[in-house]
Amino acid sequence: MLATVFADISLAQLGLIAVIAVLASIVGGVAGYGTGALMPLVLVPIVGAEPVVPIIALSSLLTNSSRAIAFLPQVDVRRTLIVLVFAIPTCIVGAYGYSLLTGKGAQIVIGTMMLLSVPLRRISRKRGYTLSDKGLAVSSVGWGVVVGGTSGAGIILLSMLMAAGVQGAAVIATDAAISIVIGIVKLAVFGVAGIVTPKVIAVALLIGLVAFPGAFIARRLVKNLSLAAHTAILDAVVMFGGAAMLLGALR
Repeated sequence: MLATVFADISLAQLGLIAVIAVLASIVGGVAGYGTGALMPLVLVPIVGAEPVVPIIALSSLLTNSSRAIAFLPQVDVRRTLIVLVFAIPTCIVGAYGYSLLTGKGAQIVIGTMMLLSVPLRRISRKRGYTLSDKGLAVSSVGWGVVVGGTSGAGIILLSMLMAAGVQGAAVIATDAAISIVIGIVKLAVFGVAGIVTPKVIAVALLIGLVAFPGAFIARRLVKNLSLAAHTAILDAVVMFGGAAMLLGALR
């Protein structure tokens, strides 16, 4: 059965996916983002662009579950509910729109999102934007569309939560709690649209299972590790990956 599902993926490629999944999980646990931004760099060349968002949506249920468990006491319940109430309806719209894309269209959407995510996060941090509960609700409406149809939108959610006053480990915990529910919503839409294939499920389970311990490693690192160098490296990787994806689509 597995041999049939992975017929066009070599053992070396599966190993590469597993290694990047572990690293991305640790990065995501330390910084609050990175998993959805890094995994497309290895997934698109191996499985193509179309299955990437469904794969990450399913695998994130496991990776975010481990992160939520590791940081459970820090979850900001009130802001979690605000984001979910206003993001879920538009997330459904975004996910359905993604299901209609061709392979080239999917590459353009994912690549553009990756390129925009870095400057948007830096601008919001530099200008010191703050969000009231009402502002968080309005922002969640727009974020729902983006997260429904792309991967890597966690960077935007991270900025929204920080602007709303969520700090430290609570950002990581709250982001994980929100992402679990959003992942379930996306999977439901993708399932109805028929793009959750056996290969999508198998690759997603591989990523989720090997990455599960990453959050607990990150919990140890988060207290002592400076994020300055890590953030600069991750931003460079995300920008390079987004540009490469756009160039591939335009060719």
